[in-house]
Amino acid sequence: MSELENLEAFEPDASGNSESLTVEAAIANLSGADLGQRYYAAWWLGRFRVRTPEAVDALIATLSDESDLTPDGGYPLRRNSARALGKLGDTRAVPGLIACLDCPDFYVREAAAQSLGMLGDRAAVPKLIQLLDGGIEAAQPIPGCPHLAQPYDAIVEALGMLEAAEAFSAIEPFLKHPTEKIQYSTARALYQLTQDPLYGDRLIEALANDKLQLRRSALSDLGAIGYLPACEAIAQTHAENSLKLIALKGLLEHQIDRSPFDRLSEGAIRVMALMDELL
Repeated sequence: MSELENLEAFEPDASGNSESLTVEAAIANLSGADLGQRYYAAWWLGRFRVRTPEAVDALIATLSDESDLTPDGGYPLRRNSARALGKLGDTRAVPGLIACLDCPDFYVREAAAQSLGMLGDRAAVPKLIQLLDGGIEAAQPIPGCPHLAQPYDAIVEALGMLEAAEAFSAIEPFLKHPTEKIQYSTARALYQLTQDPLYGDRLIEALANDKLQLRRSALSDLGAIGYLPACEAIAQTHAENSLKLIALKGLLEHQIDRSPFDRLSEGAIRVMALMDELL
């Protein structure tokens, strides 16, 4: 469990209490009148991986909800529902999440891109590539806005997860984006598309960044791609042991997938020894 999930486990409900819901109550709340309860129910269903058809259908229905609109044009309920659907693994959500990529709310588009990558359905690839139109020239800061025009890091990561080799030429220029986190996401995606160690090594270099948050991002990206040559550098990174262990767990899972059926690979044993030292 990640640190974020640990925090989620203690998130209070909309009324400020930590009372638990039933599945039936959470699904019912999604279509109720109380916006706070609807927001919490969407989070709850994703947090506890409620994969019933009824839960998925109810969450999909909220992706086009118009009632929970903030004064600045945000859709908090859609954001939570989009995030939840990525965790539930039901590809029936894919059309609705693709439609969310046109939502005016940046954070809905970000959540939708992340979830589409998790769901693994290549139907999303053309639309995700379209969001990269204009390249890094279009991906510049917007005056007075806290974010760029698109959630570029989430988009390129999703394309990497979807193994969208046809997106290489659209993704590759983002290695030169001025935002380091986008550079790291790009290296992650390009490694997934090509298995070229050039991109994995780029992420190892990022582990020495002066900023803790960027070192954390690089740890996450290396864990996601399972880049074995990074294992010692991960263990030595100046960051929380919990995050290093999560990254090493990602490497270990990749090594186990590649191990002979009757024994662990040398790489898996190497990673496990490093994990033991951090515990």
